[in-house]
Order: sequence, then structure tokens, then C-alpha cells
Amino acid sequence: MKVSYYKHGLGQDEIEEVTQTLHSLFLTTGPKTSEFEKGFSELLNAKHTLGVTSWTMGNFITLKALNIGPGDLVLTTPLTYIATANTILHTGAEVVFADVDPITGNLDPSEVTKVIEQDTEKKIKAIIVVHLYGQMVDMSLFREIADERNLFLLEDCAHCVEGSRNDIQPSNLSDAAVFSFYATKNLTCGEGGAIATNNTELFEKLKALRLHGVDTYAKDQHKSSHYRHWDMEILGYKCNMNDIQASLLIPQLKKLESNRKKREVLSRYYDQLLAGSEIVKFTSSLEDSVHAHHLYTIRVSPHIRDDLLSMLSSHGIGVGVNFRAVHLMKYYRENCGFSKGDFPAAELIGDSTISLPLYPGLKINEQEHVIQKLLEFSSKLTK
Repeated sequence: MKVSYYKHGLGQDEIEEVTQTLHSLFLTTGPKTSEFEKGFSELLNAKHTLGVTSWTMGNFITLKALNIGPGDLVLTTPLTYIATANTILHTGAEVVFADVDPITGNLDPSEVTKVIEQDTEKKIKAIIVVHLYGQMVDMSLFREIADERNLFLLEDCAHCVEGSRNDIQPSNLSDAAVFSFYATKNLTCGEGGAIATNNTELFEKLKALRLHGVDTYAKDQHKSSHYRHWDMEILGYKCNMNDIQASLLIPQLKKLESNRKKREVLSRYYDQLLAGSEIVKFTSSLEDSVHAHHLYTIRVSPHIRDDLLSMLSSHGIGVGVNFRAVHLMKYYRENCGFSKGDFPAAELIGDSTISLPLYPGLKINEQEHVIQKLLEFSSKLTK
């Protein structure tokens, strides 16, 4: 039996919304983008949302809007996708990492505090937390840590639209939260992203940075009876969401919670199937949280992990690794001075983790097949 790692759930609702847009005046940033931004803000209880072309560009222009650049340091986790760290480097700033909690894989607040205390020159300007796999960090605690040193606090929400912790949602306590709508995300338009913030001044700057620094979008130029010339206020970039992307996203907003609950049920069934296994360890969500269940990850002994990945793949079972530690990537070792042993908790998770298929359309018999093969191969490899 072949089991795909991921299948999107886009259907007739999305087709109709996109078709409507294709018959309309605007294909670029227009009324559908505005409609999505309004709906997304309401979902998060945020003042503002800005649709962008990717998480990467969203985080990059957020850092630029906060005037982070050469001479600055930004602290984040080494257990994340490379884009989190790469966007920091693209501003001209430097990346500093803190190790993660060995249970959740999220940034360890005590390790973050240690790194900040070692920064005697006060070059650290911001903290970027990542809500790994859909489990939110304790935002109240990180807000407190950031405020003690007057640091910006940003959220990487690529895995977490629907999550919450102690009734706090993404964007509620941070300066800005950045989201991904990549092909495999819980909310997808193939490629895309968004920035949510409660800071109106920051939002206006982000809006300008999103489109070359101009003060007027095409959809606004003909609203009055007089033609309005646009001006360029700041040096910006080109990363504005278009109405086709927004049209794919709008119908999905209504399905987010029902799909999250489906993934939660599937995750719990994986837990049941793996209960009692001495080979495979899994992590449950924290009791004070609503987990977004973006990914279902397990951990096995590092010495069998890669062989297990190959065996599962060769039998048609889609698997992934989320993530190998960023600081061990060749570029970061050779150009940023990191080495093995710098962040042991992140390294251990990176060497032992496997992501299993998880999406609302996954069938029970497919889950059972995945776990049957997983345990079968694991037993062979540990003999």
C-alpha cells in the first residue's frame, strides 16, 4: 500500500472562488486579498494582516521594518527550517541560537535567558520563537523575557495557525507573527504567507515594504474621480499576495478548525498504535494548549533513523525529517562558526526525528499500515 506524506484538501469551494477571481478585474493585489486579510485578522483577533508571497519574504520585511541590520544579533532556535535563520542573515544581521526543550523541541526559555545574559554589548535586538509542529511556546513568558531587555518578539507560525496556549493565539503578544501558506501547510495556496500584527505603525511600514515602498496600490488609484499619482516613500521589495492566492485561502478559513480536529483524531490514533513500543517515542501536546497538529513526529534511535527512513520510503510510505539542526548545515558551519555539540538537545532531536503522514484525508487503514511497517522495520534494525 502506498501512503502519501501529504495530500491537500482543496476542492470545489476553492475552484469556484478562484474562477470568480479569474473573471474579475483584479488578478494582482485587490479586493480578494483584502477580504482574506480581514478574515485572517478576525480569526486571530489581530488588528492587521498583510498577505505576502511567502513566509520567507514576510519575515524578511518584518525584520527590515524593525530596522534590524548589520551589527545586530537576532536570537532563534536551531531546530527549525533554514528560512528562519536565513532571513536574519539576509538583513545583514547575525544569527545566535539557543538550545531547545528536549520534550517539545521549542526554544528553552532558560537557555534563551542564558544567551541574552551573555550579550554584554546588547547587540541582540529580537527573539524569533517557532511554534514547532503546531505546539505553541509560552508566549507570556517570552514576552516577559523580551520586555526585560527591550527586545522585539517575533513568531514563526509556519506550523501554527490554529494553535493557542492559555487562550493566547499567535500574534496576540508578539510584535508580529509570520505565517506560511506553502503547499503542505494546514492553510495553503501553494506558495504564500501573511504577517499579523497589532502595531499600526509597523503595519503601515510593512505595507510599503511589500510593494517597492510605494504609497498607493493599483486598486486604490482609481477610487476617486481624479487620477492619483503614487509616490515612493521608502526602498521596498516585491512580495505582495495576489487575488488568485487569496481566493484559494478564503474558503479554507471556514474549514480550519474542523480540519484541525480531524488531524487531532488522527494524531491520537497514531498515539494508540504506538503505545507500549520500546523503539518509538512520541510527544503529546501540552495540557495548557490547543495543538495545531501540523506535523506528527516520532523519535527513534539516531543509529537506525536514516535506514528506517529509506525502508519506509522504499515501501511507498511518505516520510520527512523536521528538522535537522540548522547550525550543522554546511553553510552555517563554514560561515558562522557553529559546530557539532553546540546545541545538544536540538541535535539529538534532529538526528532522531521522523515525520509521518498527517492530513485530514488520511485513512485509518493507511495509518495502521504505516505503523505496522514502522514497527516491523524498527525491530529488524535494532536486532
